Amino acid sequence: MRVLITGCGSRGDTEPLVALAVRLRDLGAEVRMCLPPDYVERCAEVGVPLVTVGRPVRESAREPGELPPGAPESAAEVVDEWFDEVPEAAEGCDAVVTTGLLPAAVAVRSVAEKLGIPYSYLALCPIHLPSWLDPERRELYNQGSDQWFGDVVNSRRAALGLPPVENLFDFGSTDRPWLAADPALAPLPPGQEAVQTGAWLLPDERPLPVELEAFLAAGSPPVYVGFGSSPGTVDAARVAIEAIRAQGRRVVLSHGWSELALPDDGSDCFSVGDVNLRLLFGRVAAAVHHDGAGTTHVATQAGAPQIVVRHIVGQVYYADRVAELGVGAAIDGPVPTLDSFSAALVTALAPDTRERATAVAATLRTDGAAVAAGLLLDAVSREQPAVPA
Repeated sequence: MRVLITGCGSRGDTEPLVALAVRLRDLGAEVRMCLPPDYVERCAEVGVPLVTVGRPVRESAREPGELPPGAPESAAEVVDEWFDEVPEAAEGCDAVVTTGLLPAAVAVRSVAEKLGIPYSYLALCPIHLPSWLDPERRELYNQGSDQWFGDVVNSRRAALGLPPVENLFDFGSTDRPWLAADPALAPLPPGQEAVQTGAWLLPDERPLPVELEAFLAAGSPPVYVGFGSSPGTVDAARVAIEAIRAQGRRVVLSHGWSELALPDDGSDCFSVGDVNLRLLFGRVAAAVHHDGAGTTHVATQAGAPQIVVRHIVGQVYYADRVAELGVGAAIDGPVPTLDSFSAALVTALAPDTRERATAVAATLRTDGAAVAAGLLLDAVSREQPAVPA
């Protein structure tokens, strides 16, 4: 069995796909990936073949002035790029799984349709499910997609001998996508159409760097600050560090895609790159982050109290769930005030928050990628789509 796994998005969008690829390979499937060029090294690390598609997602990897794949002005170009590359990559595949930008997903589903193979779309948060939207908003999404890049999609479909489609938001997402999120963190309300598998997380066996271990051992548990692949987070990090220091706490700052830097050479702060977050989060007093699905799941599994800054990414969901579960605090962003961050820090560092975070950690599933891999293999073996379109 051969599976094509594709996606156009941030590191947080891509990591679940990598986890699925590894799980499928462990079950004996042949896997190949189609991703933007940002992920060449990541795929090489896990030994999964990669076909690069389109322009880089990361701003620092693009030419000055080059638009990101998610810019409205570049939607038609993204459609063309993915229609150009995916057919060859998908040749001989028995199924395809995708996530991320809708223009790319629509191209991928069209190729799967041409080949007559199952197509599955992945959501990482319930609010990204089509069924989450009220009928009026869902119709607006469909109308906007059709107007935005419908002409180029149907032109490329015609070249493949496929009929025209409309309601592209529904078409790319399917009526019943997969939801790669833990039921405790992201409960699926009644009436929502999705196959909830649990989060797709790849076990990380890397030890922490020696220098980081030395910093952790040199004092009380620090507070982690990191905003992943989110851009424009320099000011949010500055406020966070100021508030943490004001309460006598140390800081571990993650560079992230914003290439965050420490404000000075103080011995109470340490900067890190790509490290084993699950291991690190088990050693910190709290974790400050950006509402990303992956970071929230990893921090919750580690039992780390959290401070989640709203509006850094284009969703507000996990911040509120963290507050509702009592495992941390949510604050408004994208740049929180010093007072709001200081208050959130008091909440996150309270003993009862740590106790609640430990209790919730024990309830989270860790087998989402394995569940999804099994469902996919079973669906292909029965020669029917894993998710009804």
